[in-house]
Amino acid sequence: MRSLTVLVAILATPALAAPAGKPFFSLYNTDLIVLMAFVIFVGILIYFKVPAKITGLLDSRAVSIKAELDEARRLREEALALHASFERQHSNVKAEAEAIVEKAKVDAHHAAEQAKAEIEASIARRLKAAEDQIASAEAGAIRDVRNAAVSVAIAAAGDVMAKQMDDERSDALIEKAIATAQARLH
Repeated sequence: MRSLTVLVAILATPALAAPAGKPFFSLYNTDLIVLMAFVIFVGILIYFKVPAKITGLLDSRAVSIKAELDEARRLREEALALHASFERQHSNVKAEAEAIVEKAKVDAHHAAEQAKAEIEASIARRLKAAEDQIASAEAGAIRDVRNAAVSVAIAAAGDVMAKQMDDERSDALIEKAIATAQARLH
């Protein structure tokens, strides 16, 4: 393999590229013409300072790229800081929301307990009022029964007394009633 590479390198030398029977440094050698054209082209480029201009353009482009990279880094840092700020705010808001939910649960629990206590108190008041009404109705019924019994007893006593009473007894009872009334009033 090495010998083949060496053979190809020897065959590709400029001396062998010249046409048969013509010297190497003649215009018949196309490789030499291409080499001279290339050297002239490079010379023209150097004369008009194209490499310096290209270097200047490349340097200015490098400076602008560096500035863009610095700006990108700065923007990235700002974005990271802003992202961290949003993350903190998000966690704060989440914590506040959890606190609000917990407070709402506690408030709802207290409100439910208070409503339960108020309902129990209202039921107790209504039961007491119903018991009072029942007691009042019972007392009224008992009073009505007594009044009716007294009325009946008075009527019966009046009939009995009317049958047994004479004028003397009647006057004595009236005087006794007046004396009792005077004693109680004074």
